[in-house]
Amino acid sequence: MPDTPYVTSPRRRGPRNGVRAVAAVGVVLAIAAGGSYATGFGPFSRGDDGPDPAATEQARAFLADWAAGRLPSAAGRTTEPGKAREVLRSFTAGLDIGKPRLTAAGEVEEAEDGTLGVPFTARMPITGLGTWTYRSRLPLREQDDGSWKVDWRLSLVHPRLSDTEKFRLEREEATLPEVTDRNGTSLSGGGHPSLAPLLGRLAGGADGGPRGAVELIDRATGETVRTEARFGKEPDPGKAGRPVRTTLDATWQSAAERALGEADGKNASLVALRVDDGEVLALANSPAGGFNRAASGTYAPGSTWKIVTSSALLLKGAVAPDDVVDCPKYLTVGKEFHNVETSEHPGATFRKDFTESCNTAFISLRGELDDGELGEVARTYFGVGQEWHIGIPTYDGSVPVPKDETEKAASMIGQGRVQANPLIMASVTATAVSGEFHQPSVTAGNADGTRTEPLPDRVVTQLRGLMRATVTDGTARVLADLPGEIGAKTGTAEVSDDQDNNGWLVAHRGNVAVAVVVEEGVTGGGSAGPVMHSLLSAVPEDPS
Repeated sequence: MPDTPYVTSPRRRGPRNGVRAVAAVGVVLAIAAGGSYATGFGPFSRGDDGPDPAATEQARAFLADWAAGRLPSAAGRTTEPGKAREVLRSFTAGLDIGKPRLTAAGEVEEAEDGTLGVPFTARMPITGLGTWTYRSRLPLREQDDGSWKVDWRLSLVHPRLSDTEKFRLEREEATLPEVTDRNGTSLSGGGHPSLAPLLGRLAGGADGGPRGAVELIDRATGETVRTEARFGKEPDPGKAGRPVRTTLDATWQSAAERALGEADGKNASLVALRVDDGEVLALANSPAGGFNRAASGTYAPGSTWKIVTSSALLLKGAVAPDDVVDCPKYLTVGKEFHNVETSEHPGATFRKDFTESCNTAFISLRGELDDGELGEVARTYFGVGQEWHIGIPTYDGSVPVPKDETEKAASMIGQGRVQANPLIMASVTATAVSGEFHQPSVTAGNADGTRTEPLPDRVVTQLRGLMRATVTDGTARVLADLPGEIGAKTGTAEVSDDQDNNGWLVAHRGNVAVAVVVEEGVTGGGSAGPVMHSLLSAVPEDPS
């Protein structure tokens, strides 16, 4: 971008290691103050001696136009439209600002020069670095015809922007350290495509992540006058050049990437983690380069959630595996619920209900649990809904108290407003078969702020038996030919009337728990089953 009078063009600075100035394409501001800019609210409240409503309306309109990126319209509300348009454009583009928030910051005041000053706080997100927050004032002047306009001056954009000083954005070009697996094997986006979007964050975690600054400079000399905002932490000299070791296993990660090829081109994701400590061995997504649905996705977990529901029922002694819990085709609770392919199992035991994933049987037991009890069990024993810190961004699950009986029925089978993802369900599986929750982790040294209680041994024994029977005699027979004592649970989760169901499968073998979801996979065994089978066929029965 050519040099402008309002921000500098890019330049490389020598004294600091690998620092350069950056100019970016134009961005669109987003106003976040909502009605606080309307007449009668925030800084525009009017008493007997308050500001002219026409003035406050013009201020509101100017801020709204600026926020929405309607720069010609915003500039037209000023006393110098040409200059205003150029400054607003170059300020946001040159400093790489995206979607800031503008909020009221005080009362409207009349200045000595006759203008009305509307104070506001600007929160300007600098792309890839952080948010630059400052306060400024929007001056309005009454015109000869009685209308009001923004009295244009550079300082309204930022108090220190002037004819003699402007701003420059600088970013540090830091060489990120190598990222390795748990055994020291180098991990790359080329060799492990699902990790490509995560490697920069994992590597940056060793030295505080991206760094940069917004600096005020002298227009004539280009020298820095002051640093307005600094982003990122200084690197730890003791860690310089040292690789970042993760909990991942290159063998498992490669096998996971290949296994998702069995999803027939559908969006899918997979997480494998160690049962005894929660360390993530593999995290894969298809497509590989996009959203990390494995750890940040929000899905209804469907019948895999019956592991948690069964835990709640078994903890309370409300049911035992050999108790008869009938499994009809349909059950109406505000709406009609049914089983996959409208199957039925008259006179079934609870074990049969679990292994065949009978929705109606589980829903019929909803009265055994208090309205908030399922969510409390999920949080207390499985850590779901607590704040996890695993080394990368995550969504940590939600099990709201149901609003009515229909929603309570849905939550018993992992539908309604219950939300999870493969990371959560792999962890749920690990907790169920070990009795103890271990917060998952991808990097060492993450703060574990979760507080959970262990499941009683009798409940763990019952859950392991139910999951083993699902492989030998139930809906997870697709895994029955694999070596090792595998336990599993399938899941089919409704999405909408216009989409096929998502397919789920969770399993454990030895010291590993795995969860797979295939979007619009129709059934868990049919879609997630081949993915799970491929993975477990390609890796050792137990990781070292």
